[in-house]
Amino acid sequence: MSIAPVRRASYALAFVAVALLGLPALAQTGHDCTRTSTGLVPLNDLGTGLYFNQYQGGLYPGGANTPPPQHAAAGVARASAVVPRNAAGTPAPNGRYALLSIGMSNTTQEFCCHPGTFMGQAAADPQVNHATLRIVNGAAGGQTAGTWDSPTDANYDRVRDTVLAPQGLTEAQVQIAWVKVANAGPTVSLPSPSADAFTLLHQLGDIARSLRTRYPNLRLMFVSSRIYAGYATGTLNPEPYAYESGFACKWFVQAQIAQMAGGGADPVAGDLGPNVAAWIAWGPYLWADGLTARSDGLIWECGDLENDGTHPSTSGETKVGTMLLDFMKTSPFAAPWFLVSNCRANWNGDDAVNSQDFFDFVTDFFAGQADFNDNGVTNSQDFFEFLLVFFAGC
Repeated sequence: MSIAPVRRASYALAFVAVALLGLPALAQTGHDCTRTSTGLVPLNDLGTGLYFNQYQGGLYPGGANTPPPQHAAAGVARASAVVPRNAAGTPAPNGRYALLSIGMSNTTQEFCCHPGTFMGQAAADPQVNHATLRIVNGAAGGQTAGTWDSPTDANYDRVRDTVLAPQGLTEAQVQIAWVKVANAGPTVSLPSPSADAFTLLHQLGDIARSLRTRYPNLRLMFVSSRIYAGYATGTLNPEPYAYESGFACKWFVQAQIAQMAGGGADPVAGDLGPNVAAWIAWGPYLWADGLTARSDGLIWECGDLENDGTHPSTSGETKVGTMLLDFMKTSPFAAPWFLVSNCRANWNGDDAVNSQDFFDFVTDFFAGQADFNDNGVTNSQDFFEFLLVFFAGC
């Protein structure tokens, strides 16, 4: 399936149109606080259920919300490969590594920089590694998916010159990326074969390869889709497009999983092998159906959005910032390099990871007191994630 030339041309035309006409003209901004539900089911709750009787839910293959064991093991290995590097990209004890955000206005609002955003909360958290980790915001307003899908896009030079360099960082030190992208003015929804979700899937593949080209030491790429847009009455990125962006992210992650299992490159996402892309997984899944509580309690109130019903307000930014921080602190793919402690498998806190940690964890597990992933319950997933980190050697 070859769609890149036609769609790249359409992306360029759309970007020019936004620049010439102005984003407000395209967006036709407005909101309606009575739109408290769309009736759609969040992907993490949809599970093995189907959207339009053909698109399976869950964040990962098979309707699951956790990655398959083989992909998870590869992610733990990649997390362990995040090490301080000097400006040239060579491992160095006094070096740094950077977590970089990529995306548009929503992304930058949620990532940076008031106290409630991810960066604000992380800066105030004593558990976060403030020594060798640098958290940097590359996202910017109006920078839709089509402005990140080539390594020659101006955004990458902007990030290099105005984001990384002022903090004494180079592209060779960027080792983790949080990517949240979307497109302005989507018009075709699923199940059409030309749906905007498929366009976004193609762009995500291009973005993954572009990131690896610009950041040769990139190890991990976490993706998140849009927040609830049911209150929006404009055309900037309303429902069901915000919801369906979750399927684009799901298919993107699934494409790498399938390829790494020997299934070949996805015809839409393209090659996502280890030589051209970082290891890819979900970050926090942010969508919930307005005031209809998700299984974990997440809701989106009208006050969590600005008056356009699309961009997060301060409370919405804080909500996403908290979810992203919790993910980074508890995920076995992030905690080893994100937290002050280099290894969450140091279960007894004695600064040495050894058989005693394993024994203590098993004891706590069977006592129902080993909530390794901090989700409020001790179950087999805690045991699985502990084993991944423990045997990876942190």
